[in-house]
Amino acid sequence: MSARSGREAVGAVRSARPPPLSRQKPQLRHVVVVGSGIAGLYAALLAAGQDDTRVTLISKSALPESNTYFAQGGISAVLPQQQAASGDTVQAHIADTLAAGAGLNNYDAVELLCASAQEDISQLHRFGVGFDGSTFGTGHFYALGLEAAHSAPRILHSGGDATGASMANALIAAVRQRADDGAITVREHTFLTDILRSGERAAGVAVLCNGATEAISADAVVLATGGAGQLFEHTTNPKVATADGLAAAWRAGAALSDLEFFQFHPTALDVPGSFMISEAVRGEGAVLRDAGGHRFMPAVHPDAELAPRDVVSRGIAEHLRTLAAAGKEPRVFLDATGVAARRGPDFLARRFPTIDRRTRELGFDWNTEWLPVRPAAHYWMGGIRTDLWGRTSVPGLYAAGEAACTGVHGANRLASNSLLEGLVFARRAVQHISGHTADSGAWPDFGAKPLHLGEDRSHGEDFTRAELQRLMAANAALVRDGGALAVTAKQLEQWRRQPVTVADHEDANLLLAARLLVTASRRREESVGAHFRSDYPGHDWPNTRHLTYINADH
Repeated sequence: MSARSGREAVGAVRSARPPPLSRQKPQLRHVVVVGSGIAGLYAALLAAGQDDTRVTLISKSALPESNTYFAQGGISAVLPQQQAASGDTVQAHIADTLAAGAGLNNYDAVELLCASAQEDISQLHRFGVGFDGSTFGTGHFYALGLEAAHSAPRILHSGGDATGASMANALIAAVRQRADDGAITVREHTFLTDILRSGERAAGVAVLCNGATEAISADAVVLATGGAGQLFEHTTNPKVATADGLAAAWRAGAALSDLEFFQFHPTALDVPGSFMISEAVRGEGAVLRDAGGHRFMPAVHPDAELAPRDVVSRGIAEHLRTLAAAGKEPRVFLDATGVAARRGPDFLARRFPTIDRRTRELGFDWNTEWLPVRPAAHYWMGGIRTDLWGRTSVPGLYAAGEAACTGVHGANRLASNSLLEGLVFARRAVQHISGHTADSGAWPDFGAKPLHLGEDRSHGEDFTRAELQRLMAANAALVRDGGALAVTAKQLEQWRRQPVTVADHEDANLLLAARLLVTASRRREESVGAHFRSDYPGHDWPNTRHLTYINADH
């Protein structure tokens, strides 16, 4: 060996030696966040703020495609005393949430949600989120809105009725900046197919991107994949709301809870697309009428149009049936003309610029004419069961936002609590992942009952999404009964979809979600909150309980 080659060999050996321990970089914890709504964006940003953590954020479409982006009303929060509505308190917010939830809320989760609002609203300012308001003297005062079932104005909004878009845009900009810094890897147009497990723990995710499958390993996975509005014929949700996270969690053995509780928004515009007319419009004084001008909600509930959403939605549906049975035009309208007359002709455009622009595009002038409306699928209270730290029953797997069932909403979500829930429990999940909590107990199992959904009919009938949506809208929406649910369950058992494309995977996930929702609806033989059984109209308070299931075939 020449002297030169000997020196090169020694140099190679030296270069292969590890640096002194004091100079070694610790291995970074890898957190995968799936979903780009408020919970996913917030979780990714907070996790990226940890020095020992690298983050991958996965979105099946572009980052703005989420339920959050289309949220109009706002985010509920009881602010410090000098900024809150007169007399409003955290305890009042708790009481309103429990009342809307019809006795099925987890009190600890509700208390945590309402008491944490100030902290997470302050955190949002760090990421460039602002809210509408006015400055008087040296103090800043937020413009607080009133929505159904709230006892005081406590709804923060941004851009009038574009709160979701305003918040999402600011958080997306912050995520993009951290991506430029190398702290977050953003994977758009990447579809979650399954949760990977190593033994009992979640170990990453399987995804589909550009037609190819890929495994992404992780130390922790946060599912923030949103809901499943595409289960129904009419929905306020975007096309991406296809239960992907819930379905993947079920296949991975995670417990699911409260699946029978699906909230319908009372006032979606009765035109193709079901554009939502925010609850805040009724909070400003708009009322519901039929074609004859009759205002029917005062006879349904003492709070009339400001009753809980399930009450207003069923009130509309029942009035439509009554009108049809009497041979009258079965249509219901939202009348905001009185608001315009009282507050001035430019008020609606200033307060609700998005709704004003969209309704005008569709040929309506809501200053002078009523808007035709109907209920539409809006929010799934049920989902992947979690504890107060966002932990599912599978170690290493967390969930937040609409994909999760934290117990906050009970049987019916209080308006504008969902954005706050996404923030609070996404933050707590990241805190637990990062070890910034004293909690070190065993992962929960929630006492879930094994559920076998029946024989796997790999050669079952094919179906279209429209067929599934019509079936669910007819038999498993606002009003249900045992006979119709049994027929629906039998039909769902006959259908199968072999996943190949992203659309195939979505349809398979929707079919699974439909089977789970119908099973839960058949087993709850009482009416409570958003779940109404015409054959069991009474609410059996002493026996009210959560229905929690785990995949018996996992």
